[in-house]
Amino acid sequence: MISPRRWARASAELLDDPSADNATVLACLGDVARINRLFGGERAALLRLDEMFRTERPGAPLTLLDVGTGVGDIPAAAARLARRRGLDLRLLGVERHGAAAREARHRHGIATCVADGFRLPLRDRSVDYVLCSQLLHHFGADAAVHLLTELGRVARRGVVIADLRPSALAAAGIFLASIPLRFHPTTRRDAVISVFRGFTVAELRALCDVAGVRADVRRHAGFRLTAAWSPNGARP
Repeated sequence: MISPRRWARASAELLDDPSADNATVLACLGDVARINRLFGGERAALLRLDEMFRTERPGAPLTLLDVGTGVGDIPAAAARLARRRGLDLRLLGVERHGAAAREARHRHGIATCVADGFRLPLRDRSVDYVLCSQLLHHFGADAAVHLLTELGRVARRGVVIADLRPSALAAAGIFLASIPLRFHPTTRRDAVISVFRGFTVAELRALCDVAGVRADVRRHAGFRLTAAWSPNGARP
């Protein structure tokens, strides 16, 4: 009998397909934004970013690149957090779905471009912070290491990865919660796949090690985990 994690790794999610129907993509990404807000994804990412923001001088202009920005919900929340700390955080989002890039601009005023996260159209050390939330689990090990390396290439001050931990309980919970929350049927299926595609702390730490970064990997409530590091090699 195939294990849930092997099944998930062999399955395709809608957001894996850059040619997917725009309306369905936007519906699913809207659901993902609600999942992040309700079940800990946004909280985990902001916690790690805030640890870095606390070291910044008030009034400093900073840039945040969000790779796989979706509809831009988490970087918009990061900008609100930065303002509370007296920081001017300028946002840039990268998406491979053009409809999502347009929606992030429309909803949150985020400067977006349609690009491949594996070949970011940016110079080395060209942005202060890089965020990558709920994206890494979409890739196999070699591709994930490549992505981590590329994120580190463009960051000057810090990188934050936020993702999922595999759990049958979490998969069952998100499936059941999706019914009263009226998620799109595709979200209902893909959310379960995503949970089983997630990483244990040891797995994410091993990927970071192979990518050559000394990441601080942590577990969070809601079956979430994060990895954060500074390009100079110091743990944040």
